Amino acid sequence: MKKNIVILGSTGSIGRQALEVVARHTPDLQVLGIAARHNIHLLEQQAKTFGVPYVAVEDKDAALELEHRLQGSPIRCLAGTDGILELVRLPAADLILVAVSGLGGLLPTIEAISCNKQIALANKETLVAGGSLVMEAASKKGIRIIPVDSEHSAIFQCLEDTADVEKLIITASGGPFREMSFDDIKKITPEMALRHPTWQMGDKITIDSATLMNKGLEIIEARWLFGIDYDRIEAVIHPQSIIHSLVAYKDGSVLAQLGWPDMRVPIQYAFFYPERKGNNLSPLDLVQVGQLTFESPDLERFPCLRLAKEAGKIGGTMTAVLNAANEVAVEAFLRHMISFTRIPELVDKVMNLHSPRIGKLDLDDILEADSWARERTRQLITSC
Repeated sequence: MKKNIVILGSTGSIGRQALEVVARHTPDLQVLGIAARHNIHLLEQQAKTFGVPYVAVEDKDAALELEHRLQGSPIRCLAGTDGILELVRLPAADLILVAVSGLGGLLPTIEAISCNKQIALANKETLVAGGSLVMEAASKKGIRIIPVDSEHSAIFQCLEDTADVEKLIITASGGPFREMSFDDIKKITPEMALRHPTWQMGDKITIDSATLMNKGLEIIEARWLFGIDYDRIEAVIHPQSIIHSLVAYKDGSVLAQLGWPDMRVPIQYAFFYPERKGNNLSPLDLVQVGQLTFESPDLERFPCLRLAKEAGKIGGTMTAVLNAANEVAVEAFLRHMISFTRIPELVDKVMNLHSPRIGKLDLDDILEADSWARERTRQLITSC
């Protein structure tokens, strides 16, 4: 029988590549529903190309326009956050790919858990902001969350018994500016930062990769996914992006997952887990790669990694605040409102202004902290 998939964020980079995976495995996969924030032109094309019966648009005005376009079509259009949650609840849905950007992944992930759906998670912010809440709910329901991020997929594939783990090593390309001077870093423009040397990603995650915030968020995500303390998770710069992450064990063995930087591999792995399917992607050629190099991240030039780890160790609502402040700051940078170096400065200031709630959190705690941090960051941006 075909596996019915719902793709949340189908018009983004991960969503588009997920549909490529589906196109290569039509005997085994069927897209039941797709969702986007507001790109209804591409969403409509995807729905018609893949014969998708349900679509959802977060922007309600855009949803009305799409519904008008689809008149006479068998495709049903849903609107707003409620529409996205309705997709998640579809009885025939077997797997939910959460590939939306930002905190928008939190509610659908919680809903998918409550509906006993298999989850492929490609959204860091869900676990960064709500890791304790999400993982506790998943544990109670017996739901295994399959990570789609290349780094966490690599760890997932290499992980045996967590009791035997010495540390997790998350690799980072280092972004395009790792060898740049302090003076030149101050002159970085959004156009420069969006030119990632190895990965093709959305704008927000590309900027996070340039600041190394992406690695910080991944460390927090890894802590929740795999139950490993922060002191045993580290990041290392690996410019070739061939080793996607490593697991070091107490006996001195280190297991690594290697491959070309291509997100279709971890997406396919998540769709078919625990089975491995063949595909027509180019196999890794180590001779062609030639060499693999590694270096420590520079936390003085790129303090976002340090800030993320500090937030994780503080815990409670601090990680939600870190995430929210970063999202607002990155958006402001992309709009040419602030400089590149202002991103970590704003995150640091908002974290210092926050009195975190520690201990058991509920959804309201997380959303309240998120809202507070966004508003505070905007105030700091407009006041400078």
